[in-house]
Amino acid sequence: MNPKLQELREKANALPLKPGCYIMRSADGTVIYVGKAKALKNRVSSYFHGSHNAKTEAMISNIHDFEVIIAKSEFEALVLENSLIKHHAPKYNILLKDDKGYPFVRLDVRSRYPRFSIASRRARDGAEYYGPFGSRGNTKAALEMLLKALKLPTCSKRFPRDIGKGRPCLNHHMGVCDAWCGGTLTEEDYRARVEQAVMVLRGRGRELVEQLTDRMNAAAEELRFEEAARLRDTVKALSLLETRQTVLNKGASDTDAVGFFEGQVKSAFAVLHYVQGQLLAKDCQMLDDPLGDFQESLSLLVRQYYSDAELIPSRVILPMETEDMEELQRFLTEKAGRAVCVTVPQRGMYREFMTAAADNAREEVERNTTAYERVSKTAQWLKDALGLQAPPERVESFDISNTGADDVVASMVVFVGGKPKKSEYRKFKIKTVEGQDDYGSMREAVGRRFARYAAGDESFGALPDLLLIDGGDRHAAAAREAMEKEGVSVPVFGMVKDDRHRTRALVTPEGREIGIQANPAVFAFIGNIQEETHRSAIGFHRSLRSKRVSGSKLDGIPGVGEKRKTQLLRSFKSIRAIEAATPDELAQVIPKNAARAVYDHFHQKGEEA
Repeated sequence: MNPKLQELREKANALPLKPGCYIMRSADGTVIYVGKAKALKNRVSSYFHGSHNAKTEAMISNIHDFEVIIAKSEFEALVLENSLIKHHAPKYNILLKDDKGYPFVRLDVRSRYPRFSIASRRARDGAEYYGPFGSRGNTKAALEMLLKALKLPTCSKRFPRDIGKGRPCLNHHMGVCDAWCGGTLTEEDYRARVEQAVMVLRGRGRELVEQLTDRMNAAAEELRFEEAARLRDTVKALSLLETRQTVLNKGASDTDAVGFFEGQVKSAFAVLHYVQGQLLAKDCQMLDDPLGDFQESLSLLVRQYYSDAELIPSRVILPMETEDMEELQRFLTEKAGRAVCVTVPQRGMYREFMTAAADNAREEVERNTTAYERVSKTAQWLKDALGLQAPPERVESFDISNTGADDVVASMVVFVGGKPKKSEYRKFKIKTVEGQDDYGSMREAVGRRFARYAAGDESFGALPDLLLIDGGDRHAAAAREAMEKEGVSVPVFGMVKDDRHRTRALVTPEGREIGIQANPAVFAFIGNIQEETHRSAIGFHRSLRSKRVSGSKLDGIPGVGEKRKTQLLRSFKSIRAIEAATPDELAQVIPKNAARAVYDHFHQKGEEA
């Protein structure tokens, strides 16, 4: 065992069975991971025993030392973990971006010509903040509509610096800005228009529409038609804004539904905000790393999401229970200053909210993941997990198929860039191996493939970056032996199946397994290769057997057609065994009269003699 790993294991075994946080550090002292535990000894020592997924293995390989902080309770450990992750932003922890939560609209009132902007949280900077509102995207769109309705500037010009410098921009000609840069309107006019926008942000949009309508009617009565027309357009735009956009008057939600989805390359964390049963907005963040332990990741993501939130809903719906549900509910309750219910609904409206959140997370992952990303991410994982020199571009795979000792064949399939390249598939009839010997057959097939390469055969001219063998470590060892005999060195691994005949791991010729089930992309890719290799091998075997059965020593026997030929071969494995069978043994497979006909067919000459 690695001396450093042994040292870390011994240190972990000496930890107390108490709650707390553990901090993993690299050789230069950088914090690379922070976690919490109910019992520090059990949790920390688990990292240094057994096998783990690729991400955890990578983290463990970079641990030089660790330290722990004892906590008084599991809740204290939960809060401490959240603070430590926020402070250190460790490389191997799942981290949300900073622009999460409910956004605010910020107004820099210290400026002579104040501008509106979007902010993630309030700050003590002398500005005024309105909100919080719904999602960031919806809030931004609604604010842009509001500024256009009131014909306030949205360009990059700064006032009063740029007043009178240059001609008004396209926004003025499109009728969505009153050309404040032209100098015809005053600073007082600007601030009056800003105050109108503030009324809408404070939920007094209907009151503003009524005021402007009264002014419009008065201007029309006094024959000030241009002003009346301008007010009419403003009222119309504000009314349209009110009917199309609810984000500026409903504020934060009373129920949040959390969903997540782990795709082949990316994952997504989604939060749907509901107000009185109506969907208000959606926040969704993409995560480039697998979630790993779903329960642990879910708890951590929820805490990160609400840590800096100005408002927390009264109900948070989760897709599954976490081990720290009570502590998580207490964390949100103390943060909100009132009761917050954290629940996993089983039926009804809230169950539908939960399903919708999961669907949104899945849709975001599928929409944001390209085929190229899936292939390259899988290849990179294989490089890291298998210790390859580069991500594998060309992968070849072998499988053996037989029925007893007859028609033993091997197939070679080729995947290039993550896709099968059928024009380079190859098939082998096993010639030198007698009987049912899968290892010997694999040795022959792989040896013939690389012998053709060594001889300069162009049809076998490309070497694979990775060789996969359908079978365990002994199959992989046989393949490696055959390659080395031809002077070729290619990384080779066996594909090991689980009880449900799915590929669960790759195995070295020495017997070391590398689990793949924790990575959906790799699991799907390797499983696809194994299925394709098996399909090719068994298809070739069946075609040979069919030809042999249709033209064999069983031809011409009364009562024995193609179906009964196949039954006999499947049961007895070879013509020689059928010939040596007694009538009673034959009758266990086919009817007695046909069995007698088969027996007589093979023994008639002897009887005549």
